[in-house]
Amino acid sequence: MSRLFGTDGVRGVANKELTPELAFKLGRTGAWVLAQETKHTPKIIVGCDTRISCDMLESALVAGICSVGATAMVCGVVPTPAIAYLVKKYGCDAGVVISASHNPYDYNGIKFFSSEGHKLPDSIENEIEETIHGGEFKVPSPTGAGIGVKIICEDALVDYVDFVQSTIITDLRGMKVALDCANGAVSEAAPMLFERLGISTTVLSNSPNGTNINDNCGSTHMQTLCETVKNGDFDLGIAFDGDADRMLACDANGAMIDGDVLMAIVAKDLKERGMLKLDTIVVTVMSNIGLDVFAKENGIKTVKTKVGDRYVLEEMLCEGYSIGGEQSGHIILLDHNTTGDGLLNCVALLQVIKRSGISLSENAKIIQIYPQVLVNAKVSNKIKYGYLEVPEIAEMCKQLEEEFHGEGRVLIRPSGTEPLVRVMIEGKDQEFITSKATELAVLIEKHLQG
Repeated sequence: MSRLFGTDGVRGVANKELTPELAFKLGRTGAWVLAQETKHTPKIIVGCDTRISCDMLESALVAGICSVGATAMVCGVVPTPAIAYLVKKYGCDAGVVISASHNPYDYNGIKFFSSEGHKLPDSIENEIEETIHGGEFKVPSPTGAGIGVKIICEDALVDYVDFVQSTIITDLRGMKVALDCANGAVSEAAPMLFERLGISTTVLSNSPNGTNINDNCGSTHMQTLCETVKNGDFDLGIAFDGDADRMLACDANGAMIDGDVLMAIVAKDLKERGMLKLDTIVVTVMSNIGLDVFAKENGIKTVKTKVGDRYVLEEMLCEGYSIGGEQSGHIILLDHNTTGDGLLNCVALLQVIKRSGISLSENAKIIQIYPQVLVNAKVSNKIKYGYLEVPEIAEMCKQLEEEFHGEGRVLIRPSGTEPLVRVMIEGKDQEFITSKATELAVLIEKHLQG
C-alpha cells in the first residue's frame, strides 16, 4: 500500500488522488490521534490557499475534525506560515494547511503542524496513516453535545500581518518594490503590509480566481516580474509561491536572486549585528558551493542536510541555529517563525538593503554563484543506490573532487521515485563541468542498467 504522507504532507490531484473522502479521514483521524497525545479534546486551526478545490477539501476536513468532537478554527485564505504562527498564538493543539504550494491549481495538499508550529513528527504521521489504513474502527463518533464545532477566525490574516510587522526595526518608507503574489495565499496580506509600511508598491498577480495560482507567475515563473522591474523605477522585485512559504527576488536590473544569495545577504547582516547564532547557516546538499566559499570568507559555518525544509528545520531546532533554507527561497528565520515565511523573509531583506544603503545588486556581489549542471542517468531502480560500489564511478568522482581543489564539487542523488540517478556538478568553468557531468552520467548508465 502506497504511503500517504510525503515530506510535505499529503498531496495529489484534487478530487482524484486527494478526494473529499480522504480529506474527511485525515481530519477525523488526525484529530483523534492528536487527542490521544494531548489527553483532551483538541482545537485545530485550518487555513488554505486560493485553489478552486480548497472549499471542497476544507468542508470535508472540517467535517472530519468535528466528527470526533474536536473544534475546527477556520481561517480561510492565509499563507502557510500564518498557520505556523497562529497555532501558537491561539493556543491550538494543531494546525492544518490545505495547499499544494508551488504546484499547479489542479493539485492540492493537506499538511499538519504541531502546537509549536512544527511539521508533525514522523511517528504521529505514521499513526494517522496506519489508523486510516486499518484502525478507523477505534475512532469514536460522539453524538449530541459531543459533536465538535466550527469557529470562523475573522482576524487571522490581520493577526499574521501584525506579527510580521512587529519584526521590523527599520523604517522602510520610500522604497519602491514590485510584488508578484502568484495569485495565491499572500494576495491580500502582502499589499496590506506594504501599504502599512509606506512602501511604494506595484502588485502583480494578486487576483486569484481559483485556477490561476502559480500560472506563469510567482517564484517559479519570474519572467514577468523581472521584466516589470527592469523596465520600471523599482529598487527590486519580490515573488512568492502559491502558499507564500517561499520568496525569491530580482534586482533593479531584472536579474533573479535565488535563495542561496538571499541567505548569504541576511546571514551576513545578522552576523554583523551579533545575531547569527553559532555563526552558522543550515543549508541542504543542493545549495551552491558559492555559499560555502562565501561563508568561509566571512567567518560563517555551513551545516548541510538532506533536501527538504523538514530536515533543515530539524537541524536548526537541534542546535539552535537562527537561519537555514534552500535555493528555492524556502528560508527559515527561527527567531521569528518555525517554517519558511516569504513575507517575513521579504521584509528582512528590505531592512538589510535600507540599513546598508546599498542596492540589492550590490549586496548580491558578496557571493559568487558557481555554474551548476544537472544530468540524469537512466538506470535500474533495483540497483540505483549502488553507484559508489562501482570502482570506476567512485574513482571518477574522486578525481574530479581532487581537480576542483575546493572550488567545485560532484553530487550524485538517486531519484526517490524514478529509475534515475541525478548527477550534479558545480565549478567555475561551465564547459568543463557540462562535459564531465555528461561523461559521469554515461558511466553510471553503463554500470547500473541492471
